[in-house]
Amino acid sequence: MNYYCLIAGLPDMHADDTKNISSVTEIKAELTEQLSVSDAALLKLLYAVYDNHNLLTWLDNREAALLAAGNLTSADWEQLVALIRENELPKDDRLLPYVHTFLSTYTDENIVNNFSREDYLTGLYYEHAMKCGNRFLRDWFEFNLNVNNILTAITCRKHGFDPKLMIIGQNEVAAVLRQTNARDFGLNGIFEHLEILIRIGEEKDLLEREKKIDALKWNWLEENSFFNYFGIEKILAFVLRVEMIERWKMLSVEKGASIFRDMLANLKQDIKIEDNE
Repeated sequence: MNYYCLIAGLPDMHADDTKNISSVTEIKAELTEQLSVSDAALLKLLYAVYDNHNLLTWLDNREAALLAAGNLTSADWEQLVALIRENELPKDDRLLPYVHTFLSTYTDENIVNNFSREDYLTGLYYEHAMKCGNRFLRDWFEFNLNVNNILTAITCRKHGFDPKLMIIGQNEVAAVLRQTNARDFGLNGIFEHLEILIRIGEEKDLLEREKKIDALKWNWLEENSFFNYFGIEKILAFVLRVEMIERWKMLSVEKGASIFRDMLANLKQDIKIEDNE
């Protein structure tokens, strides 16, 4: 389906925009009512990343405030969790398959199948999204999975961690990263942005590192949605760019350092758990 008027009305954006751009929460409501049912489902899949965060938050604290951009509320999560406990194969349009899988295997422990809860849920999310009916979205999720896994492998190499315990997903890049010690991670000729990511991984300025990662993703979105002049792909790319701009507004050097410290702490904890098994 083409969205001539909707796309023509979208504002032009640049990577350094910080003003006059609606939040991801605001644009979700504006866009959903103008999309077909099938395209609205694709938008919902993008916003499920906030549901993932909210689910983990809700499991830890039923009274915690959830991110407004999520598709589901605290009441939704309470109903869905109860439904899964009562039915082996629950049917509810709110319940995406990967969430059912996660909740069916979830325990109060922080580790699921040797992964942190966050990584395990994220891996399920990517696997589900990479099977969706839209090629642009499938490719976007696989690109992100590859970027995140390669950067994780670079961090593991720097600090002597075992990448087998940190790499998520089941695609070709993930399989290679789990098996190789080569300088190019065995991905030369497999992932075209490898050298760029290796240079990004060597960046010592954490804020600059984050910006370079998002710049790579921004360019990917522009290149891969360019010829979809009036299709849903243009709208999805717009939402993803808004998300990046919103993130840059909040990002600071201190925040970047905190993210990195948390990541290393999680890696070390995973290694410790594996050594004790």
